[in-house]
Amino acid sequence: MADKGQRIGFVSLGCPKALVDSERILSQLRAEGYAICDNYAGADLVVINTCGFIQNAVDESLEAIAEALDENGRVLVTGCLGSRAEELRRRFPTLAAVTGPNSREAVMEAIHDQLPPPHDPFYTVLPPGGIKLTPRHYAYLKISEGCNHKCTFCVIPSMRGQLVSRSVSEILAEAEALVEAGVKELLVISQDTSAYGVDLRYQADLKRGVPIRTHITDLARALGELGIWIRLHYVYPYPHVDELVSLMAEGLVLPYLDVPLQHSSTRILKLMKRPASGEDNLSRIYRWREECPELVIRSTFIVGFPGETEQEFRELLSFIREAELDRVGCFAYSPVDGAMANNLPDPVPDQLREERLAEFMAVQQQVSAERLQRRIGEHCTVLVDGPSDDGVIARSAGESPEVDGVVLVRGDQSLKSGDFVRVRITDADSYDLCAERLQVPVAGVREATETSEEARR
Repeated sequence: MADKGQRIGFVSLGCPKALVDSERILSQLRAEGYAICDNYAGADLVVINTCGFIQNAVDESLEAIAEALDENGRVLVTGCLGSRAEELRRRFPTLAAVTGPNSREAVMEAIHDQLPPPHDPFYTVLPPGGIKLTPRHYAYLKISEGCNHKCTFCVIPSMRGQLVSRSVSEILAEAEALVEAGVKELLVISQDTSAYGVDLRYQADLKRGVPIRTHITDLARALGELGIWIRLHYVYPYPHVDELVSLMAEGLVLPYLDVPLQHSSTRILKLMKRPASGEDNLSRIYRWREECPELVIRSTFIVGFPGETEQEFRELLSFIREAELDRVGCFAYSPVDGAMANNLPDPVPDQLREERLAEFMAVQQQVSAERLQRRIGEHCTVLVDGPSDDGVIARSAGESPEVDGVVLVRGDQSLKSGDFVRVRITDADSYDLCAERLQVPVAGVREATETSEEARR
């Protein structure tokens, strides 16, 4: 068993993609016999997986590094901020090592240099599916690394590199292992999920002798055959997204589309160098909902982008009202070091950016509340996440963990995490839903896409 001198403290910051990187490192650490420590004082080495997407994330990462150095003194930094190794070493000259993102081998090599692996086959046990930082019943499934886009507000490509897609067979093997380990919901993630397979020219891969094209539509269909919830995140609005909506209408994947639109102004989108900047996204949203009435759409936006006029901001608010997006996140533009947008003319003053953010969220709060009110009376399947004071916290197909609201199922505390149950929506506020349990069996997870006639009125 790992001794006192082989304990690793671990801090994971940032997005789900970074979380998956952390899970892989932790799984390797456990496989090699290291003990994972939950505090700085008891660790012989602290690993911090950092985020560098926006300035707030950078500041959080820097604070975590400083705190770990102060309380422990032996710190290894990895992740997105690790791509700025020289800057970090100037600021923190006593760091044990610095590696970049998606660099498990480099992280393990650096750890080996500091603490030789203590592997003991009699005591070292790796749970099925590896180490997970999420609850047992759901997991993130990363299908690619990097991004080919050059969005002017983003520095992720300079940190994580160009798009590198995993093979279909490797992804499906991991998915099957997670299902066998008890996972009921897989959240498909990447920097750009729609671009999956572009770097491989969509060549076919064999899974049990069956050719499957390395394309997001084919991959989603194959994942949908596993019989669990499949939820798609970070789906850029390319034309072939329409094919994914068709799969949602079929019930193969959850009718939930996380599509980061960022803005409604064609001029601003071009300044952002966003893909599909000339698309009529409003018309596409109407068409998606016509094909799949149960579709829940989540998106993210940036306000206060350099050059954004008052008129363009008002147009964005109009778009939000007309599109009636179910779930929305918004950021005031953050000038991250290295972002090309920092050099654009006519920056929006800090105070005005924050004012626009507040007004945007007020409008979206009203939209979200109205959308949720329409769900009252709906019958749906929910997945239980855990207990609450007077029942359980759950999610329907319309709520992704950590980023969306929840469904509060009142009056029944017998349910356990990972249970599927049929409910009737009884109430709603701006973000969350309340429900009561229906005493009917759940025949299968695909009932998640079924709604009552009341919900379709």
